[in-house]
Amino acid sequence: MTIEKYPAKAHALRVEQKLYALAPMYFSNAAEAPVLLFASPRTVYWPFCDQTQPFRQNRNFYYLSGCDLPDSYVTYDTSSRTLVLYLPPVDDDEVIWSGQPISIDKAKAQFDVDDVRYSDNLVNDIVSGFSSRTIFTVESLTGSGHAKFLGELPKFVKAIAEADSHLLEALEESRMIKDEYEIGLMRQAAAISNHAHLKVMSTLNLHTNETHIHAEFVYHSLRAGSKNQSYDPICCSGHSCSTLHYVKNDEDFAGRQLILIDAGAEWKHYASDVTRTFPINGEWTVEARAIYDLVLDMQTSCEKLVAPGASWEELHLLAHKILVKGFLKLGIFKGGSEEEILESRVSSAFFPHGLGHMLGMDTHDTGGKANYSDPDPMFRYLRIRRNLEPGMVVTVEPGIYFSPFLINPYIRGDEGLGLGGKFIDTDVLEKYWDVGGVRIEDDVVVTDTGRENFTNVPKDPDVLSAIIMKALGTS
Repeated sequence: MTIEKYPAKAHALRVEQKLYALAPMYFSNAAEAPVLLFASPRTVYWPFCDQTQPFRQNRNFYYLSGCDLPDSYVTYDTSSRTLVLYLPPVDDDEVIWSGQPISIDKAKAQFDVDDVRYSDNLVNDIVSGFSSRTIFTVESLTGSGHAKFLGELPKFVKAIAEADSHLLEALEESRMIKDEYEIGLMRQAAAISNHAHLKVMSTLNLHTNETHIHAEFVYHSLRAGSKNQSYDPICCSGHSCSTLHYVKNDEDFAGRQLILIDAGAEWKHYASDVTRTFPINGEWTVEARAIYDLVLDMQTSCEKLVAPGASWEELHLLAHKILVKGFLKLGIFKGGSEEEILESRVSSAFFPHGLGHMLGMDTHDTGGKANYSDPDPMFRYLRIRRNLEPGMVVTVEPGIYFSPFLINPYIRGDEGLGLGGKFIDTDVLEKYWDVGGVRIEDDVVVTDTGRENFTNVPKDPDVLSAIIMKALGTS
C-alpha cells in the first residue's frame, strides 16, 4: 500500500499511546483526557531590518502535522483522536509580496489531518471545546511570539501544562522509531548525499580550497531538490581534520595529506549524515593509509553487528578495542596489554566522540538517552545508551584524530586522566600528526532481521584513490 501523505494522524496516535504508557493518570477520566497543542515558529524579522530570519520548522510540530508553514498550530484531542491544523489567516497585503497562500480546501487534501481551520479561530475553539481539559505542550505557547493568539488562554481552560516532561519523552520515543514513510524520505536524503559526495571526489581537479568542496556538495544537493543541509557541512583538510565539528571551511589544500568531508543533504525535513576521508592527490601516505585502514576496520566491524537487541555501548567498546589493537601493531601504543591500555582510557584521546547517533528529522535525533555527565571519558560523549530496535536509524562513524589538544593532556598526565599517557610512544606518534584525522560515516536503519545501509559512497581506499587520480588526470 502506498501512503501518499505524511502520516501525521498515525504519529499523533503513537504519541498518545506512548504518553498513556508513561503517565496513565492523565487518561483516568475520558472527559478530561489531555489535548495536545503545538505551534510552528512565528515569522521573525531581523532587528532593524525588513527581512525575515531563515525559517526552520519545529520538528515536533511537523511530526504531528506534516505542515511546513510558519505561524501555524495543531491540536490533537486524545479523547476523540481528532487532529486539527490551524493555518494563518490570509493577509491581503502579504499576498501582494508573497503570493496566495494555500487554501483551506487544498490543505485538507494535502495534509493528513481531520480538519483545517484558520488560526484566528484557535482560542475560541479551545475555549468552547476544551474548557474542562488540560492543554499539554512541550514549549511555552503563551509567551513572546504566541501571545497574540494564546496570551489569554490560561483563563479559559483547566490548565496549561507547558514543557511537560512526560509529553516530551513520548514525543522523543515516538520519533525514535521511523515508519516506512519516514524511512523512504531518509533513503532519498541519503541518495542525494551519496551523489553529492561522489561528485566532490570526482571533480577534485577543480578544487584547491575547502570552500570549493563545500560549494560542490551544496550545489549538487540543491540541483537534486534539497534546499537545506541537515547541518553545516564539515569540509576540512590536513590538521583541520582533527577538529570534530570544523566549519571554517576556507583553507587551502597545499601541503596537506587528507580531505575529510562530513555533509548530508536534507529531504522534506529528514536528514542524512555521511563522512568520507580521502587523499588530496589520490596517493595515501604510509601513515594515512594505516590509520584509514584501521578506522575502516572499526566501522565495518561495528556496522556488521547492527541488529535488533544489539547494545550500542558494546559496539562502541568494540571500536575502541580495535583501535587499541591496531595502535599496538603500529607502535603508537606500547608497554601494556590490550586490556590494560583499554582500561586506562587513553584511546579516548584519539577517538573522543561516540560511535554514532540517532538520525531523523534532527541530525542528532531524539531517543538516544545520552549521559554527558558520565565520568568515564570513553562513554561521556556516546549519544546512544540503549539497545537497538527495529526502525531506529543510526550513524556508524568511528574516527581517529591526531589533535594535540586531545592527546597532550594524556602525555602530560594531567589531573583526572590517569596514567594512560605512559602507553603512548611519542616518537612513533610524531609521524602521524600530519594525518590530521580520519572519520568514516554511514547511515543505517535497524530492520527486523539486521540492517540496511543507506550509504553507497565508495570507502574502499583503493577505489577512493582511483576516483581521485582519475579526476586529477594522474591515473
